[in-house]
Amino acid sequence: MERILVAVSGTEASIVAAQYAICLAKMLQSELIAVYVVDIGTLQDLLTARIFVQSESLEYERDLEEDGRRYLNYVSKLGSEKGVAIRTEMARGQVHTEVLNAARTNEVNLIVLGEITPMLSRLETQLGQSERILYDAPCPVLVVKDEETVVEMYESL
Repeated sequence: MERILVAVSGTEASIVAAQYAICLAKMLQSELIAVYVVDIGTLQDLLTARIFVQSESLEYERDLEEDGRRYLNYVSKLGSEKGVAIRTEMARGQVHTEVLNAARTNEVNLIVLGEITPMLSRLETQLGQSERILYDAPCPVLVVKDEETVVEMYESL
């Protein structure tokens, strides 16, 4: 397994997935790539539904980019604490599309995702980004669960 990609969204589940990916990369001596996607698709939906006006959308997009840099820096720090270099990438677009593009472009052997939470509405079910990654991935996908065990594993590394 030469290259592993972890999708970082800033959720607790994605941070746990990053910790697991760091452990895997260290054990397998794999290259680790962390990808954060500024979700332009959702921003466009909010504009279309008139929930946001253009100026609010631009401000929110800048906030998402800043958050993305912060999350990627944090994941890089987690990796460096364990002796694992992490290449970070920020993309803009629909999350599932950009994660899959990064997986193909980087020819990764594994995609690591955080735990997929139950959807609360029919709309969320139709738009589940993680599920779309699962269905369309060009390689195996690992969904990380059991935060407590992962944190213990990461800390003992």
